[in-house]
This record gives sequence, structure tokens and C-alpha cells, in this order.
Amino acid sequence: MPAPDETKTLKVALLGAGNVGAQVARILLEDADALAARTGARLELVGIAVRNVHAPRDVELPRELFTTDASALVRRADVVIELMGGLEPARTLILEAIEHGATVVTGNKALLAVDGPSLYEKADAARVQLSYEAAVAGAIPILRPIRDSLAGDKITRVMGIVNGTTNFILDQMDTTGASFADALAEATRLGYAEADPTADIEGHDAAAKGAILASLSFHTRFALEDVDCQGITAVTAGDIAAAKDAGFVIKLLAIAEKLTVPAAEGADDAGGTTTGVSVRVHPTLLPREHPLAAVHGAFNAVFIEAESAGELMFYGQGAGGTPTASAVLGDVVSAARRLVLGGPGRTETTTGVLPVLGIDAVTTKYCIGLDAADQPGVLARISALFAEHGVSIETMRQTVHRERDAHDDGAGGSAELRIVTHRASEASLAATVEAINGLDVINSVTSVLRVEGV
Repeated sequence: MPAPDETKTLKVALLGAGNVGAQVARILLEDADALAARTGARLELVGIAVRNVHAPRDVELPRELFTTDASALVRRADVVIELMGGLEPARTLILEAIEHGATVVTGNKALLAVDGPSLYEKADAARVQLSYEAAVAGAIPILRPIRDSLAGDKITRVMGIVNGTTNFILDQMDTTGASFADALAEATRLGYAEADPTADIEGHDAAAKGAILASLSFHTRFALEDVDCQGITAVTAGDIAAAKDAGFVIKLLAIAEKLTVPAAEGADDAGGTTTGVSVRVHPTLLPREHPLAAVHGAFNAVFIEAESAGELMFYGQGAGGTPTASAVLGDVVSAARRLVLGGPGRTETTTGVLPVLGIDAVTTKYCIGLDAADQPGVLARISALFAEHGVSIETMRQTVHRERDAHDDGAGGSAELRIVTHRASEASLAATVEAINGLDVINSVTSVLRVEGV
């Protein structure tokens, strides 16, 4: 590391001055001396590209730093921090930075989930760094430990609560008994949910982060289209209450795991096995003693299972300007140290190309909710269909009984049943549910939730 009087200067360009970008700029300016001491380089913020230089901002920043010419700013920089969000012009500007030979730090999960593989390849070819710690879980340092600290280990599964909005909603439903609509309204009031919360509640945000986690964990590049995705909009207060009674909590999890399954019919290794990776996002029942079950409010956590290290959990604030700025600056400091020492940019390791396994390859436990006629023989018929499709029942409980309406011509009232299975394949469970839905004694299949951590 150079002595203080030999400190070199690295020109930093910031693209975007929103909630996170403004905090990054503030810290770069206020803590310039401390950052120089830690990196051996003076990080000179040479400009901030924004759409409107006159827009009001929560953080007071020097007016002369603002510009609307992002492309010209990129060409002046050694380090480019992209915090604009969205696909364009972020993609074009990152590519310009790579072509220019600049190190890139981004928190753009949506872009990485869609175009990550091509951006990694271009950065590798140019021998420049492309870092994105802030793209997955805000302030939680998770990507660097996966990439560096666990580089000598073999990760077998990653499960994460990586979206604070949905965790807050489900936590409110669990702890206060609120409906989904009321919990979402409260999340919006507190600023945890966007005006349009679709990307959060439909699972798309978590799926983008799941693709990034899977790519690093299994040294294979995954895109958003490789992730099976289900949001939380169908989770009801009844599901939450039934889970609670059974000792579970419902969380929206991003899960990436390595699986070995029978080879597909017609494949070159038909009759043998295939090892691949399943990446999925869905509401999940977790036992209340599981570490992820204790993650409340808008916090995030990532739970890793590795062959040698065993079980590890990383926990912290998953959003917010200052916490996320911490992750961004961690990447900037790491990049600056490498530039000072003259080392090459960190490359993404794709030591193997594992096939993507669809959710049909997954084997887990399930909890099925049924609205059924409350009459003799119903349970026997349901149990027979489970047996017919090779799905074993672990527990079956009647949670609610409703009396027959006076105008109902049926023979009796109805009951809500909750059935927890032993481990079964997704394909077998889907066939079972389809068959049960066809029974004349079933009013509806109210929910199908996967169970993990048991």
C-alpha cells in the first residue's frame, strides 16, 4: 500500500443520485481521507449523472458535480458506480465503462438477472472488475463470502429471504393477524413497498436475486428465465393461521440447490442420473425453530449449506439508502485496492456448466389446504388418491368446520383440511392435486405450499 504522500488518485463516476446513490456520494465526500487510508488511493468523485440536475434531493451535494451527460462522465472515470436501476441506459453505460477499461460497481439486480452472463463475459474479456454486492441483500455481505471465503468449499444449497417487502407483509400477517391487503397497506405507509409493489409481491425481485446467488454458488451462469417464480398474493390469513397452529411460519424464499435426479428419457445418459441446479422462489413453510423463521420485519437473511463449512447464516438490513451504500462502498474499496496493487480484475468462475433443473425435479414436503364436504368417506377417498399417486401423508388435520347453509341442498357442511405429506416429487404432487380437485366432495384446493427445513 503506498505511503500517504504517494497515494494515487482514482476518478469515480456515479450514475444515479437516488436514495442509495446520494448516500454513496455523501460518504465518498465526507470520508475521503479515511477511504484513502484504507485503499491507498484517493477516490475522487468527478461527477454524478442524473436525469435532472435541478431535482430536489434529501442529501446536500455540490451542484457542480451533477451532469446529464452520463456517457461523457463514464469516459473520464477509473471506477464507475451504476445505481440508476432498470435495463437501459444502465446496460449501455456499463458496457461503455467496460470498453473504456473502467472498474464497474453496480447494485442493479434486474439488469444482472437478465444480462448478467453477457456482462460477466465482457468484463472477463476486458480483464476489468464487475462487482455487485449491493444487488442481492442490501447491507448484508453475502456475495463476497460466497465468491471468496467459500471458494474452497462446495455449496449444496442456498435459501434466502431476499425481499424485505414480502417478509414484512408475511411477518405482519403472522404476528398481528392482518390480512394480506392490510399488511401491504402498512408496508406502503412505512415506505417498505413501492407505489407499484408487483415486482416484490409476485416474487420477481427475489427471483432476480436468486439467479445471482445461484450463479455464484454453483459456478454456472443463471438468468432470470431459469428461475421458477411464485409470489405471495395467494397466501391467505387462513394459511398463516394453519401454519402457526402446526408450528410453522410462512416465508418467501429464494432457493438454489444442487440436485441429482434420474436422467431424462431420450437423453444420452438415459437410465443414469443428471446433476443440475434448481432455482426457485415461492412461499415456504419453515419450522419456527429454523434460523430463517426468526427473521422479522423488512430484514433479509441468507442461509447456506456447504459440504465442509456446514450451515451458515448471514443476516441484516436488506434495503435502505445508507445500508445499501455500505455494500456499494465495500465493492469500491475492494476494487480500489486491486487497482492500487495492479492486480487484474476479479473474474467470475464458471468451472462447470450445470444444467438448469425445473421445479418438477424438486423433492420436498408439501402442505395442501382443501375445502371438502364434511361427510363420511371423504378422508378415505382423499387418502386413496394420495396413495394412488405415490404420495405419502404425514399428517391430516381438520382446521375449520362450517355448518350446512339452510339453502344448501348438500348432505352436510364443509370442512377445511390441512394435509402435510412426506417428501414427494413436484410432478407426483401436482398429479395428486389435479386428481383431488376432480372429486365431487372437494369444493376447492385452497392452497399448496412447500415445506423446507424439516
